[in-house]
Amino acid sequence: MIIDAHAHLLPKDYPSDAPECFPHMEAVEGSTDRLLEFGAMSFRAKDVFFEAERRIEAQDASGVDAEVVSPMPPLLRYDLPAADGLSLARHVNEFAAELASHNPGRLIALGMVPMQDPDAATAELAAMKDAGLAGVEIASNILGSSIGDEKFLPFFQQAERLGLSVFVHAMPSPMDRLPKSAMGTYVVGIEGMFAAASMILGGTALACPDLRISFSHAAGGLAMMLPRANYFWGGSWNEEPKDLARAVMPDDGPSPLELARRFYYDSMVFDRRTIRYLIDLLGADRLLVGSDFPAMLREEPAAKTLRSMELPDDDWQDIAWRNALRWLGRPEHA
Repeated sequence: MIIDAHAHLLPKDYPSDAPECFPHMEAVEGSTDRLLEFGAMSFRAKDVFFEAERRIEAQDASGVDAEVVSPMPPLLRYDLPAADGLSLARHVNEFAAELASHNPGRLIALGMVPMQDPDAATAELAAMKDAGLAGVEIASNILGSSIGDEKFLPFFQQAERLGLSVFVHAMPSPMDRLPKSAMGTYVVGIEGMFAAASMILGGTALACPDLRISFSHAAGGLAMMLPRANYFWGGSWNEEPKDLARAVMPDDGPSPLELARRFYYDSMVFDRRTIRYLIDLLGADRLLVGSDFPAMLREEPAAKTLRSMELPDDDWQDIAWRNALRWLGRPEHA
């Protein structure tokens, strides 16, 4: 069995009386596609984004048994007025729940919340759970603030209490130090690392030990930085016992590596050598299958690189489906 834990949806339409800042979806003549217009963004969306039957057909074609579908990241517009952001989130969440209802065994939906208003975002989580959504997708930064900032702690505590899964999608933020062409590559990796590191350094990972949270694209460069962070924490190489005489920033709490192993990471990193490193450092029980479908093409068949790695059967079963069910808080026989 394979569960794709990183796939995306788009609502087919938006209310005719929606605020001017809402997206617009227009029919494309002679096609089942629709054109999404959202501020400066224009995106032609294939019907697999919003038609349940087409999604199931696409799953069958690539060997996927179920998908965790979350809103396309450009919908996470935290720059909207808070009230408009909440209205947009509720519309997207209603569509996500409806899409998943067509086949709950194959489509597991996450929603979104207006993180620009942490109180409103926190209050919305209970309604999302009542609607049958499995969790919530957030971006890797909120208007320039790290997700590990203390102002977001009540949000994560509420997600933990409600048993909702959290998916952190790396979102590029324009910067002067790299050209625009780096937004989808290097900057996504930087953003993923910042988000996960902020959860460790800001105290959220320690404060929410039962929070089920995953990071897109293996949290970018995090895994390469963790051994250095561990050295600063405990003064030793290779995760050996502490040598406090060498520690730069000694800490009596759990090590950065221990905290990072509380998270899940999708393995969409485009190279089996990177996946091997992630397994070695973080554990096969931390990795998920991810594709970014249909925003990006899946490998054919799905998880082709993982299939080619001749992993021990327990590792393969963990990554292919068991970890996804653990992240979702669902029985492993589901």
